[in-house]
Amino acid sequence: MTAETIDRNGGTRLGRALGYAARQGRRFGSARIFGLAVLVLLIVLRAWDPAPVQIVRAKVFDYYQQLDPRVPEGYPVVIVDLDEASLAEIGQWPWPRTLIADMIVKLFQKGAITVGFDVVFAEPDRMNPDSIAGSLPQLDQTTKDALTKLPSNDAVLADILKQAPVVLGRAAHGGTDPEGTKLARPSMATVGGSPRPYIFNFPGIVTNTAVLEDAANGHGFFAIPPEQDGIARRVPAIVRSGKQVIPSLPIEVLRVATGQKSLAVKTIKGGGLGGVEAVVVANVEVPTDKQGRIWVRYGPHDKARYISAKDVLNGSVPAERIKGKLALVGTSAAGLLDVRATPFGILPGVEVHAQVIETILAQDYLYRPLRALFWEYGIIVIGGLLLVVFVPMIQARWTLALGFLVIAAFGGLSWHLFVNEGVLLDVSFPALAIFLIFAFMTYANYAREERQRREIRSAFGHYVSPALVERLAENPDQLVLGGESRNMTIMFCDVRGFTTISERLSAVELTALINRFLTPMTQIILERQGTIDKYIGDCIMALWNAPLDDEHQIENACRTTLAMLERLGPLNDELEAEAEAEGKDHIPIAIGIGLFSGECVVGNMGSDQRFDYSVLGDTVNLAARLEGQTKTYGVRIAIGEATQQGVPEFATLELDLIRVKGKFEPVRIFTLLGDEALAGEASFNPLKEAHDAMLAAFRAQDWALARTMAQRGKELCAPLEIEGLYDLYLQRIEEFEADPPGPDWDGVYVATSK
Repeated sequence: MTAETIDRNGGTRLGRALGYAARQGRRFGSARIFGLAVLVLLIVLRAWDPAPVQIVRAKVFDYYQQLDPRVPEGYPVVIVDLDEASLAEIGQWPWPRTLIADMIVKLFQKGAITVGFDVVFAEPDRMNPDSIAGSLPQLDQTTKDALTKLPSNDAVLADILKQAPVVLGRAAHGGTDPEGTKLARPSMATVGGSPRPYIFNFPGIVTNTAVLEDAANGHGFFAIPPEQDGIARRVPAIVRSGKQVIPSLPIEVLRVATGQKSLAVKTIKGGGLGGVEAVVVANVEVPTDKQGRIWVRYGPHDKARYISAKDVLNGSVPAERIKGKLALVGTSAAGLLDVRATPFGILPGVEVHAQVIETILAQDYLYRPLRALFWEYGIIVIGGLLLVVFVPMIQARWTLALGFLVIAAFGGLSWHLFVNEGVLLDVSFPALAIFLIFAFMTYANYAREERQRREIRSAFGHYVSPALVERLAENPDQLVLGGESRNMTIMFCDVRGFTTISERLSAVELTALINRFLTPMTQIILERQGTIDKYIGDCIMALWNAPLDDEHQIENACRTTLAMLERLGPLNDELEAEAEAEGKDHIPIAIGIGLFSGECVVGNMGSDQRFDYSVLGDTVNLAARLEGQTKTYGVRIAIGEATQQGVPEFATLELDLIRVKGKFEPVRIFTLLGDEALAGEASFNPLKEAHDAMLAAFRAQDWALARTMAQRGKELCAPLEIEGLYDLYLQRIEEFEADPPGPDWDGVYVATSK
């Protein structure tokens, strides 16, 4: 086996395997493409904005409110509460309209600015005189006539409504009002287009009785459309019924209280970004979401807002509790079922409207401007791209820290804007997006590494030992890609007389024989940390200390060669038995092995399109030359001096100081006969002493002593089958006796063959 043959062989299977692993190791693109795909999907998800995303975002805003609630400076709204105590004292609801009229009068007498009702008087009072006359048949006709001539309770209340700034409530019902139904409402100016496409539509409106509707100064819609999780966070400023736009109770109370005749609505046109921007009431611009809802800036629930209705009616309420305030009539009684879930727990519905009015009067608004949406998308994109770029490049803990830093900075900005400007900037989805991108990128890296490990196991499983495969799979960074200088041990093993064997076998038989030989030899190499570089016909090239470090490379290589020779005997016995059974001649397989240790250049070499993992250097060439010299010296294993020094306890004999073909500097070569067990046997020391004495006499040109020691060595080496070595020296001694080399001879033998 020659160095030229090695060079001509070019790319090897191991080289291709390592080259493939190198290319896979350089491919970070797949993980980044995966991360970009996740980023795009998250942006699409945010644009879709499904209910779970909205709920999580709203929960974060709830938490902000709980941490920093609105702190009212007094309560401009007083709640006249139809509470349990009032129902117990006055009677079940609804009360007679005359009683309601009396309550309104007393409220204004105490100094209320306006009164709004969070209830609706949808049916005539059942206590109207004409209703009583018709429901009591035992009354005489005179009494009945007198009752029917009395004004109705509804008329009494209507008369009060005409004289005072009172807003009646409206609700929604599940049906649809007849087409053409007209609702009393204030005039409404629009800026930017009609708000109807954006606001909530209630096709069926529960109104008060006609006499009350006509008498009232204002009418406000008090139903609160629930959000996905049932929390009342936003209250409509305006809603529509068909084509009619009507104000909510808080807006109408403020309009009537300030004596305004109209409202204004500002809208923005812009496709998916279009919608209502604000409602202007009493010359105050109230920001809304695009559906015309006001974010309620809640303050703490406080009983100081509440006055029991019975106390208003019996006149026990101090005037300062009512004077200069807006009065809302509603109920906290459990039986009347007017309660709402809020960020601050369960509150009566009337208090939600009261807090809306307080929010507007304090101008302490919450709102989500378009810039907030752009910032949210921006942080998703920026944070996502940072992770896509850096996750494949740096360790996971640093990218996780980067993600947390981005989220923390954005969270700080979100909190700052909430506290100082009332801007609702969502941190939940960007945080979730960054976390998911990190998780998916980390998973992609993990999956890529697992795939690399599988590919490495598959690619190297046929060339290196299972232990090395596992080490390389667990620590792929140990596979240094690109050229590097390493101290390695190279082995060449060749079959003797292969040409003769091949001439006597068919192609199929020859292939089967080679496989029978290569399989056990390969197994021995792999078991001792060796790496199969290539098979070149009947030759095996193996190496130690690459691609992974092997501190015992020389020992492992030497034990491998001895084990290969030991396995060769049983293999020949098997082949001989098979040949006899088939009536064929058997030619025993004999091998020569060369080992050399030294510096090599190892790594991926080639072009950008194709590169292989290869070993270059004098060490490789010398290992190949030594394998060839085993025939010359009549030994089965030839090793270099560095290899011999690596196993001083093994049984070795110096062969020669030789200048191989193509090299100027001579190298000292040895044969490896056995391990430390043979070196410790009593029979080996006499052989080694005779051998060393022969070489010393030979180099000193003492031919007689050299001949004697060579003959002595030949007698002692019979069990080791190296008689050919001493025959070689006896021949050289005879030649030098006839033609002495001269006094300047350095003892170096110049090899004329490879």
